[in-house]
Amino acid sequence: MTGPDTSLTGGLVLTAALVGTNYIIGRLDRLPRFHRLFTPAPAVIVRNGVYLSDVMKAEGVDQEEVEMSMREHGITDLKEVQLAVLEPDGTISIVPTTVVMTRTKHRIRYHHRAG
Repeated sequence: MTGPDTSLTGGLVLTAALVGTNYIIGRLDRLPRFHRLFTPAPAVIVRNGVYLSDVMKAEGVDQEEVEMSMREHGITDLKEVQLAVLEPDGTISIVPTTVVMTRTKHRIRYHHRAG
């Protein structure tokens, strides 16, 4: 990263720049608009027992990963899945058909602790 400069001063300047950039981005992440800019939205990948292939391809998820998540939730048949959602953290949430879904219009706001 420093190129041909292998001096101690060059290394310290590089370290300070990286730590400073990390600090600034960490502070900016507390702003809701900035946070939304870099946090992906959840993506529905299965609806009513049917794979949404175009969404799965766009998100880079294959059927084996969805089936593995189904097994982790105790579901063996795709027809038992009402909804499968790829969450922003990379996990897959499964809603079985035996669950009644309730739609709400609540907004979720992220609150970060100061400090």
